Amino acid sequence: MSETKKLKLGIPKGSLQDATIALFERAGWRIFANGRSYFPSIDDAEIECMLVRAQEMARYVEHGALDAGLTGNDWVLENQTDVEFVTSLTYSKQSRQKVKWVLAVPEDSPFQKPEDLAGKIIATELVEFTKRYFAGRNIPVTVEFSWGATEVKPPTLADAIVEVTETGSSLRANRLRIIETLMESETQLIANKTAYKDQWKRKKIDNISLMLNAAIAAQGRVGLMLNARKADLQKVIGVLPALNSPTVSQLSDAEWVALNTILDEALVREVIPKLKAAGATGIVEYPLSKVVL
Repeated sequence: MSETKKLKLGIPKGSLQDATIALFERAGWRIFANGRSYFPSIDDAEIECMLVRAQEMARYVEHGALDAGLTGNDWVLENQTDVEFVTSLTYSKQSRQKVKWVLAVPEDSPFQKPEDLAGKIIATELVEFTKRYFAGRNIPVTVEFSWGATEVKPPTLADAIVEVTETGSSLRANRLRIIETLMESETQLIANKTAYKDQWKRKKIDNISLMLNAAIAAQGRVGLMLNARKADLQKVIGVLPALNSPTVSQLSDAEWVALNTILDEALVREVIPKLKAAGATGIVEYPLSKVVL
C-alpha cells in the first residue's frame, strides 16, 4: 500500500492557539494539543500539524518546512516573506475583528503626530516594519525590540510604542493614547508557493480554506424555518433581512408555503415577533455550524 500523503500545517502557538483550534473544530477537524509537544494530533491522516509562533510562521512556510500555516499578515510584512496568500480569516483571540498596530504615547505627553517623535525611542515587537514606516516618512527614530509588557515602557524606557490592539482597553488601562494606526491585520491562511503548485496539496489547502471560511461565516448567524399562507408571502418576505433570498417551498396544502433563511442572531428577537404579526406560523430557529457562501 502506498504511504498516505501529508500536508504539513502550521498552527499558531500562543495567543491565537486556542481560537485557531476552536475554529478548526467548528470546521470539522479536531486538533489535540497536549502537554509540551509541538506536534498536536489531528483527526485527519492527511494532515500533520506543528505548533509554531505566529511571528515565525511565514518564514517556515516560505522555506518549505511547512506547506501551509496560519499567521497574521502583519508578520508576513514584518519578515517580508514570499508566500501564497490563500485566504483571509477574520478571527482573533477576543473577537471577529481585525487587529491594529498603533503608535501610542503617554496620555500627558506633548506628542500629537508621528513627526513629533523625531529623535525619540520607539519600543515594539514589530521592529522591521516600524523602521520602514518611519524611514518612509523621513522621521529619524530609534526602534528597539520589546520582549513584552510593551505598554509599561513609556515614558521611562521609551518615548512611544508600536503595539497591537483589538479593543484598545490595555492601552487605556496603561494611560496611553493612540496617535496613528500603522496597519490593520488579520489572520491569513498562507501556503508555500511550490507546495501550492502541487495538485494534491493545493486541493487539500483549498478545502481547508473553504471549511474554515464556512465556520467563520456561520458565527453569529442562525437558520430560520417558518410557514406562511401564499396570501401573506410578500408581507413575510419583507420582514426577513436574509443573507440571500429565502428558499420558498410548496407545502401539501396548496394555500401554504415553507420558508427557510439565514439571518444574524442579534436580529432574531426583533424579527420573530414581526414574522408572527405578518402571519407566519411554525417558526423554528436552529443553530448553524457552517455557511458556504
